[in-house]
Amino acid sequence: MKIVIVDDEPPARMRLASIIGELGLGEVVAEAGNGRDALAAIERTRAQIVLMDIRMPGMDGLEAARHLARLESPPAVIFTTAYEDHALAAFDASAVAYLLKPIRKERLASALERARSLTRAQLDALEIADRRAEARTHLSATLQGNLRLVPVQEVRFLRAEHKYVTARYLRGELVLDESLTQLEEEFGERFLRVHRNALVAVAHVRGLSRDAEGRSCVELDGIEEKVEVSRRLLAPVRKLLRTEI
Repeated sequence: MKIVIVDDEPPARMRLASIIGELGLGEVVAEAGNGRDALAAIERTRAQIVLMDIRMPGMDGLEAARHLARLESPPAVIFTTAYEDHALAAFDASAVAYLLKPIRKERLASALERARSLTRAQLDALEIADRRAEARTHLSATLQGNLRLVPVQEVRFLRAEHKYVTARYLRGELVLDESLTQLEEEFGERFLRVHRNALVAVAHVRGLSRDAEGRSCVELDGIEEKVEVSRRLLAPVRKLLRTEI
């Protein structure tokens, strides 16, 4: 089995690699210190198992697992953590493998033998139980079988179209299979609803203008495309910009 070890502490990675070598139950093909690097390593190596720390700077283990679940054939995830909090109850109830640090050889051997892929239902249960759950740092989608990531801070607007939501950023678009309402709940502090089908990134709002038909539109940094503002939601946009347009 190809295994990727993910932990922001090098000594912890070394210990896991050493135990795996002693057990002879798999081959460590890559290591990473955060979730973002882990996703790249997993795609590069096509690892079948990931030993993932939960609390890491930048993208944590929980967010990385959520992105991995979008892959057509996601690897099995074994969470490792030094904190025995409410999240562990969700792991146990959903039969998701997890290990408490310091990692014991016997428990790692057992976890490797029963490791399996996380389902969306298991991730949902985990998020509900984990009181530390925070908004993701990245949005993700699969494109031709590969995972594509876009930092949330680069997104200019989110627009619902048909059954999907399009995330517009400087270099292009990302089609998401999440609802606009779900995204608004998760990123409510970053995005402002300006239309029943659109949210704009507050940090990138440049101003208000009118189009050829007299409709109010939001202008955003770095892109020419404007986003229409509904009459019902014009007031909060004006308040944000302190303008009378």
